[in-house]
Amino acid sequence: MHTIEGHYWGMHFIWWILWVIMIVWIFAIPADIPGQRKRKDSPLDVLKKRFAAGEIDTKEYEERKRVLEDGK
Repeated sequence: MHTIEGHYWGMHFIWWILWVIMIVWIFAIPADIPGQRKRKDSPLDVLKKRFAAGEIDTKEYEERKRVLEDGK
């Protein structure tokens, strides 16, 4: 291998590739980081989840949904 100013160009190039991969991994890939703040569910989202889980029936869902939407 040829050296220019003391650098082995093959190894130098590999380090640049590794740095780029690490930066992309840190900033572009979404991760669940412990302690990270998450968006809280709205009351309507909670109501939808309860209905989907079968905790409340259709009548109760519609009544509560109407109350939540009228309150806005």
